[in-house]
Amino acid sequence: MSFPILTVAAALPAVGAVLTAALPPATNTRSRDRNKVVPLLFSLGTLVLACVVAARFQPHGARYQMTEHHSWIPQFGISYSLGVDGLGVVLILLTGVLVPFVMLASWHDADPVVDDSGTFERNRRTQGFFALILAVEAMVVIAFEATDVFLFYVFFEAMLIPMYFLIGGFGDRTKGEDARQRSYAAVKFLLYNLLGGLVMLAAVIGLYTITHTFDLVSITTALQNGSLHFSSTAENALFLGFMFAFAVKAPLWPLHTWLPNAMGEATPGVAVLITAVVDKVGTFAMLRFCLQLFPQASKTFAPAILVLSVIGILYGALLAVGQKDIKRLVAYASISHFGFIILGIFALTSQGQSGAELYMVNHGVSTAAWLLVAGFLMSRRGSRLISDYGGVQKVAPVLAGTFLVGGLAILSLPGLGPFVSEFLVLVGTFERYPALGIVATAGIVLAALYVLVLYQRTMTGPVKPGNEGVGDLKARELVVVAPLIALLLVLGVYPKPVADIVNPSVNQTLSQMGQSDPAPHINAATTTTTGGGQ
Repeated sequence: MSFPILTVAAALPAVGAVLTAALPPATNTRSRDRNKVVPLLFSLGTLVLACVVAARFQPHGARYQMTEHHSWIPQFGISYSLGVDGLGVVLILLTGVLVPFVMLASWHDADPVVDDSGTFERNRRTQGFFALILAVEAMVVIAFEATDVFLFYVFFEAMLIPMYFLIGGFGDRTKGEDARQRSYAAVKFLLYNLLGGLVMLAAVIGLYTITHTFDLVSITTALQNGSLHFSSTAENALFLGFMFAFAVKAPLWPLHTWLPNAMGEATPGVAVLITAVVDKVGTFAMLRFCLQLFPQASKTFAPAILVLSVIGILYGALLAVGQKDIKRLVAYASISHFGFIILGIFALTSQGQSGAELYMVNHGVSTAAWLLVAGFLMSRRGSRLISDYGGVQKVAPVLAGTFLVGGLAILSLPGLGPFVSEFLVLVGTFERYPALGIVATAGIVLAALYVLVLYQRTMTGPVKPGNEGVGDLKARELVVVAPLIALLLVLGVYPKPVADIVNPSVNQTLSQMGQSDPAPHINAATTTTTGGGQ
């Protein structure tokens, strides 16, 4: 029996969460920092295991590798089945990379709050914050690994619990109206996602009544060899049930309204966890479950989903332009970017889906870099309002420079990671839906507008009163930001290693759907013959 690397990769952060939560409460700053080191070490261990999984994965090998299969509830055909394809590998690696940086960036976000008189306003168990982050990581990793539909559903829903407490219990730490807004954002996040999960549960039960199994590989194999057939009505209904849940998680317009509230009220590190890690489960599941289990329904509804994606691209970008709150601006920018990802998925072309899978990685890294630097800025000034800033580059040039690089990545500047993925998404969309591709390009122009205007308002010009004491990045903060920027540069200049991993899974998905790229159209009237004897 081979070593269960996938189980260990998910179990390590889960064990870390339990041990971190069991640590004795800190009594001073030294013991509090010591309690933080334990979860950080577990997150680094998870990163090492994610690297091992990536190293062991063979892009041109079997579709699902490092598989594990154990009977769980045999009466209902439920099993503990794990396996990773190319997309699962890169998203596990992305999660492993980002979580340690989130922890380092959030090092003081859960420290006790002290008022002006020097007394505690709220003395919380700091290690609980980091235990919840590890719990989220464990559930996200196993969701990327699950090849049993029911197993995936369990963790798809379970990750909502620690996220709810991270938003509601460890978000904006002020009292009064802001505290009520934090609670409202957490409840809204939970209710939206629970509604999506309940709809998906009905679809999961419907899938079982037809197939009598939850095993993804068995169902897709039966569909391919013709031993399993869905009626068009049943397939469409099941597809919509799954897609609704994933569109809420992603989120896709108009099911997006929970995201600006959740990101606005969460700490910057938790906001990164939401949009760069947890939300990727939604787009990942569209590729793994919607397209593979319901190929005909995916084709049927693709045009409608593409229209919603384009609306989301423009809607998110337009609202980002008008935001006064930095974190809400990033939230609406993410809605626009998720529109690009879903556009690439449902264009049903190899370029579009390759771009979408690369986009998931690049969006995660770029959003983390941009938002974490913004978080360092907001922690210094104590404000999320754009109008409170100005002239920061004069007093904190390194902070301003890294904020600019993160913003340039968000607007997909050539040479940075997101450019390649966005280009592929648009090329893949143009191949099959040229009109939608043309409209979607407006999102690029709007992205440049909200990124550059934000930089101009916060970083340039004279130093506004209150910003004189904004210090530059410290050593811990540079350790967070520098690797993320370096990764953006590497992915922008040389995306081949990631593309080589995800491209075979793209081709396998399209082959399972019986889908091929449109044939190129060449106008014979514009061709000329060459050669003297012709």
